[in-house]
Amino acid sequence: MSFERTKIEIQRMVAQKIIPGASYAVIRGAKVEQHQVGVAQLQPVVKPLWPHAVYDLASVTKVVGTTTVALQLKQTGELELDRPVHDYLPEFENRQVTVLNLMTHTSGISGYIQDRNSLPAAALVAAIQKLPISQVNLNHRVVYTDLGLILTGMIIEKLVGGPIQEIITKRVLEPLNLPDATFHPQVDQAVPTTFSPRQGLLQGIVHDPKGQILGPHCGSAGLFASVEDLTQFARLMLGQVEKPTVLDPATIASLYHDWTPNQRLRRSFGWNLWHAGADHEPIIFHTGYTGTLLMLDRESQSGLIFLSNRVHPAVHNARFLPARRRLIAAWIADTVTNR
Repeated sequence: MSFERTKIEIQRMVAQKIIPGASYAVIRGAKVEQHQVGVAQLQPVVKPLWPHAVYDLASVTKVVGTTTVALQLKQTGELELDRPVHDYLPEFENRQVTVLNLMTHTSGISGYIQDRNSLPAAALVAAIQKLPISQVNLNHRVVYTDLGLILTGMIIEKLVGGPIQEIITKRVLEPLNLPDATFHPQVDQAVPTTFSPRQGLLQGIVHDPKGQILGPHCGSAGLFASVEDLTQFARLMLGQVEKPTVLDPATIASLYHDWTPNQRLRRSFGWNLWHAGADHEPIIFHTGYTGTLLMLDRESQSGLIFLSNRVHPAVHNARFLPARRRLIAAWIADTVTNR
């Protein structure tokens, strides 16, 4: 198990100062390699990385947390994917959009909420439920949006009771015995995200503005976790360990296929799909705005967990996305070569 291309790309991202550092793991069957490169922060002073450092996962929260709980409720019949969202959330005015639309980003939710990053939580929730629906996009086009997973989180809260982040903790994080994963990290255990001379470091507080507003009721962001946590989660999703109380093996296997309404739009349930070739089962993956990435290839029993910080010290980082594309290409090349 070498994954040399992958390791070179990560080293290059640090050497070229695209990111301050990274904690990452590569998985091949039962073998796992974990590494740290670079530093945790550059401003206001340089600080090294440390074992079990937790990162703001941003949208990777969606697949570890909200998607997993939604699948649990689907398994028990409590959540019906083809039911209109309106049936669960009467304030959601459209009666065509289904739960499956939310989870495959085919809902057609469109428009913009004015001052959305400064609204009180109740006003933000009300505004989300009144956004217009594009009939051109509904069922026919994937348009990625946090709002689908926020709404799904609200549905889960109705079905289970309590804030979505507490539900995720009780139904996913604790049963999997994840050592570091939490929505309430100790500040000194969290890798800082942004820095500005006026506001200082943002550390141990979710970076996502909607996550800050909605707090424990946000199903789209807010989870902090370490490489060790995501390695254990990855092994579950690769079928290497079984935990039927979290997800049964058949449900996990079903994720490696297209779930969109016409089954041609290359999205799974909550997860994105990467097609590595006609003779290879799709790879599931998800990214996070802060610089996180989780990729899982069940066919070759391979995984990539990449935790970095694209918003430190500067929020605007135009070089990150091209570098991440090169990293993904390198990992896929390593995976295919190692088959």
